[in-house]
Amino acid sequence: MLDLSDDQAAFRAAAQRFARDRIAPDYQKREQAGYVDRALVREMGDLGLIAPELPEDFGGLGAPSVTSGLIAEAIGHADVNIAYVQILGSLNGKIIASHANVDLKARWLPRIISGDAIIALGLTEPRGGSDAANLALTARRDGDRYILKGEKSSISMADQADAVVVFARTGSVADKARGVSAFLVPMDTPGITTLRFNDLGSKAIGRSSIFFDDVAVPAANRLAEEGAGFVQVMQGFDFSRALIGLQVLGAAQASLDESWVYVQQRRAFGAPLAVNQGVTFPLAEGETLVAAARQLCFHTLALRDAGKPHTSEAAMCKWLAPKTAVDVIHQCLLVHGHYGWSLDLPHQQRLRDVMGLEIGDGTAQIMKLVIAREKLKAAGA
Repeated sequence: MLDLSDDQAAFRAAAQRFARDRIAPDYQKREQAGYVDRALVREMGDLGLIAPELPEDFGGLGAPSVTSGLIAEAIGHADVNIAYVQILGSLNGKIIASHANVDLKARWLPRIISGDAIIALGLTEPRGGSDAANLALTARRDGDRYILKGEKSSISMADQADAVVVFARTGSVADKARGVSAFLVPMDTPGITTLRFNDLGSKAIGRSSIFFDDVAVPAANRLAEEGAGFVQVMQGFDFSRALIGLQVLGAAQASLDESWVYVQQRRAFGAPLAVNQGVTFPLAEGETLVAAARQLCFHTLALRDAGKPHTSEAAMCKWLAPKTAVDVIHQCLLVHGHYGWSLDLPHQQRLRDVMGLEIGDGTAQIMKLVIAREKLKAAGA
């Protein structure tokens, strides 16, 4: 059981109310619409539900990482896609707060926190995938600006975002990760176009390719020193991986909650389904697995708040929580029988939405490589 402060308990209660009353009713409608309602995002910002851990100087609350985790889980219970808006705010907000110049911070951080701006993360490329440092998109220095040329692929919310944190090669291919720099690029900059994918799930967020055709970006929009970009994003992922874990576990818990109600109401052979251990035991297993993964995620965020290493734990969150959520939601769908197979119920959409996060932001295989690397390093190998 989490030992929450009064502020954290209040935040969780506010997030749960907002999720229940404003987000959950339109979960399936948002898939049909294919976009996120920006008025809803601004409501989240007004309530302090986007990146509350960012500095107070720029409109944040300076809250602990655990608070962001509580929000991610509560919003994910209602709509895993809307929870991703908060996670993007935390991930990119942290990169900007840590590495942008004062003017960029003042211009963008308050807008992220208030819900007035959404920032996408432009890392993945067509040829790279999990090999995230293998970048072909180039940023060529031209006086007081850089010229970006190339393509980013599989970028969430690219066609809805106001700006994108772009990682581009400023050094030679031989420099590998040390030749990568980061830039904050408004999406209305001339030369930028997008092309949306036709995906199985997460249609409200959407993924797109972003094409940069000699896009001019002021040198002042570079984040940190030239060649330091890849290190920045890897550090940020330790935070977002735990948040993603809670995001998808919130969705799994929603299906479990609905399934417990269903097995008490649905009757077969003269009795409620709940009297059958074959029905309730899989749900009990699901509760156990979700609770265990949830504890791992909050433990990771607590390590971050304490300033302790948590790269290995974050990677554990990122592979275990999505797998657990997919398995649990699938089982809940089966418990509902033919009703669960219907598009009218949300289990099928949750399953499709959550499944995408077994791929995006790092696959299970990459996460296990991270864990093995960290453990071998600790063992002196």
